Amino acid sequence: MRILSAEETAALLPYPVLAESIARVLADHARGQITAPERLVVPLAGGATLLLMPAADPTITATKLVTVHPQQHPSVRAEVWVMRTDTGERLALLEGSVVTARRTAAVSLLAAQALAPNPSGPLLILGAGTQGKSHLEAFQEGLGTDKVYVYSRSFEHAEALASYARQRRMLAQAISALEPALHEASLIVCATSSQTPLLFKVPPGAFIAAVGAYRPDMAEVAPQVVRQARIYVDTLKGARSEAGDLLQAQVDWNQVKPLEIALQQPKPTDGPVLFKSVGHALWDLAAARLAVHKLGMQ
Repeated sequence: MRILSAEETAALLPYPVLAESIARVLADHARGQITAPERLVVPLAGGATLLLMPAADPTITATKLVTVHPQQHPSVRAEVWVMRTDTGERLALLEGSVVTARRTAAVSLLAAQALAPNPSGPLLILGAGTQGKSHLEAFQEGLGTDKVYVYSRSFEHAEALASYARQRRMLAQAISALEPALHEASLIVCATSSQTPLLFKVPPGAFIAAVGAYRPDMAEVAPQVVRQARIYVDTLKGARSEAGDLLQAQVDWNQVKPLEIALQQPKPTDGPVLFKSVGHALWDLAAARLAVHKLGMQ
C-alpha cells in the first residue's frame, strides 16, 4: 500500500483531469454502477465529530475518514483509504484535506465548464483560505482564467492570495469592497465560513459557485440573488439537507437541477447561474480512481 504525502496526493490530482473523472463518476452513478450512501456522522466527546464517507464501484472502493476537533489545531484531519472492491486489498492512503480541496474545486470547475454563460471572463473569489486558493488554481488550469479579484474580511489574507495568483502569472488584485469587481466578473466563487450572506447582487450573466456554507444555518449568497438565478447543485439530497443558501431562500426544489442532469443538457445562454456544492463521497471516489490509475494500480 502506498501512503502518500500532501504533495504526492496533489500531484496525482490535476484539476482538469479530476473534473473529467468526476464527470465519469456521475455518468456511472446514473447507470447504477456506484454505491455511495449518505455519510455517517458520529459525535465524539468534547464536541468533536467523526465522519465516514464511503463510495464504491465494481473496481475501486474509497472511504474518507474525517475527525473534527474544534478546540485543536489543526481542527480537521482526514485520510482517504483506497482499496480493491473485489478483494479488499488496500492500495493507497491519500491525504484527505488535499483530496477535499482539490475535488471540491474540480466539481466547481466541471460546473463552470458546463453551465457558465461566459467562462472566459474575470474571476472574483470571496474567501482567501484553502478553498479560495484551490478554486483559483482550478479555474486558471481548467478555464484559462487570467484575471482575478480576491475579497476577504482580512485584507491581509486577500493580498496573500492575490500575490500567489501573481506568482502564477495572473492579473490579480486584493479588494476591500465587492462593488467594483461585480461590474466586471463573470465568474464568482464564494468560499468563506460566513454565517450570513456576503453576496447581495451579481451581474446578469454571472456564474456563481457557492461552496463555503455547509449547514442550513449558514449562507454566503443572499436570498434575492438565489431567487433570480438558475440553480444547480452537486447532489439534490445533500443540498436539501445542508445548503443554507437555498434553504433560507425557500427555493422551489422542482426548479433545482443536479449536476448529473445538467451535464446532459445544453449550456445556459444567460444567467445568473448558481451552482451550490455541499460535497459528497462520489467526488472522493473520482479522486481515488484517478490516483490509483496514475499510480498504475488498476
